[in-house]
Amino acid sequence: MEERIEIAGLAVSKPLYELVRDEAAPGTGVDPHRFWSSLAAIVSDLEPGNRALLERRDALQADIDDWHRRHRGRDPSPPEMRDFLSRIGYLVPEGPDFEIATGNVDPEIASVAGPQLVVPLSSARYALNAANARWGSLYDALYGTDAVPDTQGTERGPRFNPTRARRVMERGAAFLDEAAALATGSHRDVVAFRLRPGPTARLEVELADGTRTGLADPECFAGYRRDGEALACVLLRHHGLHVEIHIDPADPVGRLHRAGVKDVVLESAITTIQDCEDAVAAVDAQDKALVYRNWLGIMRGTLEASFDKGGESVARRLAPDRRYLRPDGQPLVLPGRSLLLVRTVGAHMYTDAVTHAGGMPIPETFLDAMVTALAALHDLKRTGPFVNSRAGSVYIVRPKMHGPEEVAAAVALFARVEEALGLGPNTLKIGIMDEERRTTVNLKECIRAARERVVFINTGFLDRTGDEIHTMMECGPVVPKADMKEAAWIRAYEDWNVDIGLRAGLRGRAQIGKGMWPAPDAMAAMLETKIGHPRAGANTAWVPSPTAATLHAVHYHQVDVAARQLETATRERARLEDILTLPLLGARNLSSEEVDAELDNNAQGILGYVVRWVGQGVGCSKVPDINEVALMEDRATLRISSQHVANWLRHGLLDEARVRASFEKMARVVDRQNAGDPAYRPMAPDFASSVEFAAALDLVFEACRSPNGYTEGVLHARRRELKAG
Repeated sequence: MEERIEIAGLAVSKPLYELVRDEAAPGTGVDPHRFWSSLAAIVSDLEPGNRALLERRDALQADIDDWHRRHRGRDPSPPEMRDFLSRIGYLVPEGPDFEIATGNVDPEIASVAGPQLVVPLSSARYALNAANARWGSLYDALYGTDAVPDTQGTERGPRFNPTRARRVMERGAAFLDEAAALATGSHRDVVAFRLRPGPTARLEVELADGTRTGLADPECFAGYRRDGEALACVLLRHHGLHVEIHIDPADPVGRLHRAGVKDVVLESAITTIQDCEDAVAAVDAQDKALVYRNWLGIMRGTLEASFDKGGESVARRLAPDRRYLRPDGQPLVLPGRSLLLVRTVGAHMYTDAVTHAGGMPIPETFLDAMVTALAALHDLKRTGPFVNSRAGSVYIVRPKMHGPEEVAAAVALFARVEEALGLGPNTLKIGIMDEERRTTVNLKECIRAARERVVFINTGFLDRTGDEIHTMMECGPVVPKADMKEAAWIRAYEDWNVDIGLRAGLRGRAQIGKGMWPAPDAMAAMLETKIGHPRAGANTAWVPSPTAATLHAVHYHQVDVAARQLETATRERARLEDILTLPLLGARNLSSEEVDAELDNNAQGILGYVVRWVGQGVGCSKVPDINEVALMEDRATLRISSQHVANWLRHGLLDEARVRASFEKMARVVDRQNAGDPAYRPMAPDFASSVEFAAALDLVFEACRSPNGYTEGVLHARRRELKAG
């Protein structure tokens, strides 16, 4: 049994107690005893309401299941569905128009459109990489990925390829022609950059034919750096984003460029979500302490991570701010780090890292809110060398909320945390994940419930799809997963989120976000596809890596999101009836081969993720799919796959024997895919002794009974079983 500290009616695991007492509280003015006493009061006062909200979820789902069973065999019409959902209180009346009143919001959230990273807080190295991804090399991002094709002569390899580098420079020049066009000519013909002296310096560019010109928009020139007398960096600004042109004719790359340009560096991951939820596998007090300690280290500016790279030990720390001179010669400082948000767990998660009332677990989201806000006090009080929020706010993303009642409960929790920690009202801002069906259909009222705190709404389409399948589980078999992306409801849902957000006044005050690009190695496809997010009026969208952030940043130069939002705000609002159109298979008949292929794909995805989550405690990673394509997998993708198999099992497209046979076949595939990992534990041939294999089957066979189709119950139980063993 782990040692616990009894305090204020709580039993706190020793690692957490010591983290608060020795590391988090010092320097904040918060007494550790008061911290735990305040948490105890919050649990006593708010936990019954949290439990009641979860019971309300279950009651609504039971009503929906019963209604679908009574109507099985026919596809209910959207108006009929709307009337039913209104009668049971799932769909609430929509109130009058309003605009949010959130104050003290940093420009990275309020007014600058750009990429957003999501990173597991359980890894100090990844957390630091993401925090430092505010700036990224466009040359490196193009050179090292398939964004520049590996054609003959331009292949990537272990040795530097000058031909590929020149192709990268051509792409860089094409980007600059879009983001910082010249008054005459093209950046591909530039042979020199100079400053024209004066009270306010001007950028002058010489072209290969001897022409001297400047920027088409002189206001685009934002600053510069010198190396001695030589111009070393030109700073440009376009659509609120900055671009650096690095000049060094002596550099090996710079020697290939006629003007000595060795790199083009983009302001990339404007914001980053440091994740305590879907991207981590934190199942006990030790795991939670690690996650909290990393967040605390970032807020204090002291977090470091060392790792081996090419046989040498490399230390990673937070990047400093970037310094320049303005055109008028005055100093200019820009943030060197992404603005950080933190995502806590959902209301359905309970933890025994802290217990009360005879050993009862407490809502984990209560603990997350208190500890992450305490850590952020170091940023607010400026106790460290760096500043995260210059506006004096703490940004907390709340996932898995179902409807306005649950948003209001989160707001009430935040108010209690502010009171406990001595923070001003509305210091804690809230990001609303629009990833559950009841939040989608009531989005306007969800935003209203947090109108003084909301800084973020985001279409988490992966979890949203899992909830769609679970909510309509009893209605009938759903379409294959690939077809789900083209279903009427998901297209309307993506538009609805933007429409509601703009009408609620989020433009210029908060983020309207879009979901993750799932294939971190397919950057050419991302460049072709993900421009659709800013075109849709979203001022941020998720990316899986710093490299992807740099490439996605190009889209925010190509699209003026502020102008696009003005255009979008005048269109007809997406229809609720389309959102309520169920993605049913209907009269379509699938062949046995089609059913097997879908089952195998789901089984392989479930197993590929679970072996790392349960077996190694990795909450989010690149997992090869059935076609050996590396995809970013987290609990959201797992929720879809497990619910999809359960749905087809429920309606007779599959039977238990067929499911087990597929999982055993795919387990051998996953074993082969992980054969090079020395920490990996094979599942075959002794399936009966594999905790990971058992977890995968649990996720399917218990999917209908799992509240809202969440996977955390199975994952946590099986991970703890493995750790105990």
